Order: sequence, then structure tokens, then C-alpha cells
Amino acid sequence: MSARVAPASMACVTLPTDLMKRFFDWFNNLYPVWLVSLAVLAFFKPETMLWFDKPWIFWSLAASMLGMGLTLSIDDFKAIGRMPGCVALGFGAQYTLMPLCGWLVATVLRVDPGLAVGIILVASCPGGMASNMISYLARANVALSVVLTMCSTLLAFFFTPMWTNILAGKYVPVDAWGLCVSALQLTVAPVVLGVLIRWKLPSTANKIGACGPTVAVLAFTLVSGGIVAASAEAIASNFWTLALAAFLLHIIGFGVGYGITKMLRYPESVARTVSIEVGMQNGGMAAALAKQHFPTMPLAAAASVFSGVMQNIVGGLVAAWWKRRPPSA
Repeated sequence: MSARVAPASMACVTLPTDLMKRFFDWFNNLYPVWLVSLAVLAFFKPETMLWFDKPWIFWSLAASMLGMGLTLSIDDFKAIGRMPGCVALGFGAQYTLMPLCGWLVATVLRVDPGLAVGIILVASCPGGMASNMISYLARANVALSVVLTMCSTLLAFFFTPMWTNILAGKYVPVDAWGLCVSALQLTVAPVVLGVLIRWKLPSTANKIGACGPTVAVLAFTLVSGGIVAASAEAIASNFWTLALAAFLLHIIGFGVGYGITKMLRYPESVARTVSIEVGMQNGGMAAALAKQHFPTMPLAAAASVFSGVMQNIVGGLVAAWWKRRPPSA
């Protein structure tokens, strides 16, 4: 993966800053287009993406987590102390309401065991990095969004295996310890490394970190393509069930996150932020874990891909609605 990331990193150093920023902003804003386009290509021409298998999936997601770490500073961690109630609410909703929503969707739809495992795994993962961009577009609290994504990612090594084991254990044996180790390697280690680089080498972190969102876009786009290619037959047989399950999961997540926050009388901007954080998951992480720990269940990984596509569609529509309605508080 490093060979592919290096040219982008060098571009960050050599291209004029304004030109570089415009290009990466343009590229990142078209993330749903790249995601859907490559997934469609991989579905109809699987041979184009079959090469992007487990090792590529794991290291590309680790690189995107490193990019996230490079954007974080010690002040971001201090921000937790300035809004403990909001952080506790968002974190609690992320790791209680969303896993239960995943279990509910899988149970009500009576889906295939592989798809059930995939939906529960996605729902048990931390918030996705795309949630920060959606929060910005929706006029939510971006600082809170960043802190919530950071907290849920750093503690994913415990909560993701725990909920997957509890809720998906009836469908298939779950190696909770193996999931824990993988989540540590995939999320905590690269994020902590990125934070340390920013702390000790801030100028280097600024140069490399500018490419972080673009690396994340490339990573999940390629991960989606690789999984669709490897699971094309299973996806074709279960397309509408996959789409419906992913749609319900994220609609319920957005709605429950918003409703519980408003019920507790938090400001509108906080309600929007919690809604987005609960409704948007790290589909890339779910895909990598599913590919590694449930290799005999192609629908488990496919659920992550559909989740990634669906949450961006739902999130984009929600952001467009809220953008035209500034929060009153």
C-alpha cells in the first residue's frame, strides 16, 4: 500500500497548496460517485478487482486510519473535557443503540445468517470518517463530530468484538479475541501513530495529513470494489435484501440518534451531530473484519459495501435538508 500512497504524499509536498487543496476537495466531494462506479464495474467485471484481496484491504484501511490520526492534535483530546455530556451521549448511543438496531433489522427481515452477521458487525463498528464531512454540510457541531469519531474509533477494539459476539454469536461462532486484536491493529495502532507524528513532527504531519481524507476515499472505494468482485454471485442473488437491510439500518440509526438527543433537550446542533454519528458507520473497518474473520460468509462483507453506499446516500440527503435549515440553537 505504501507504494501507492507515496506519490499522493509527494504531491502534497510539491504541488502549489491552493491547487492541491482544490483538487483533493473536488476528488473527496465526489466520493459517492467513485464508490458506486467502481462497485458497479466490479459487479459486472469481477476480474478487474479480484486482485484487491485481504492484505490490500487490511493495509489500505490501516493507512486511512493513520490519515485520521495525522489530523488529530492533543487539543482534540482536551475537547472531551469541555463537553463531557455530549460526548457521553453520542458515544453511548453509538455503542448501544446502533448495535441493537442492527440486530433488530436482521431479526425482523429474517435474513441469511451471513447477511445478519454483516449487518450486526457494521452496526457494532465505530463512526465513519465521512460523518465529519456530513456534519459540516448539515450545519451540525463539527468539533463534537470529530471527538465522537475519535472516541468510538479508539475504543472499537473492545466494543465491536463485544457486540458482535453477543448479537451475532447465535448465527456463527465469533472469535471475539481475534476481532479485538484485528481492531487494535486496524484502528488504534495507526491512529495513535498518527497522533504521535503530529505531536513530535507537526510540519511532517501537516504535509502528509493533507492527503488523509483522499487516502480514506481511495481506501474504501477500492475495498468496496474488491469485496463486490469477490462476492458478485452472492450479491446478485440477494441484492434487494442487502439494499433494504442497509437502508433500514441507517435510516433507523439517524432517526434514533436524533430522537433520543432531542428527548434529552440538547441543542439542535448537538442532535444533528449525534444523529449523524450514530447513523454513519466505518464500513471499511467492517469490511476488513468480515473478510478476515468470516471468510466463508461473502454476504457479511457485502453488507459492509451496501452499508457504505447507503449511508452516504442517506447522509447526503439529510445534510442537504438540514443545510437549508440553520439550527436555532
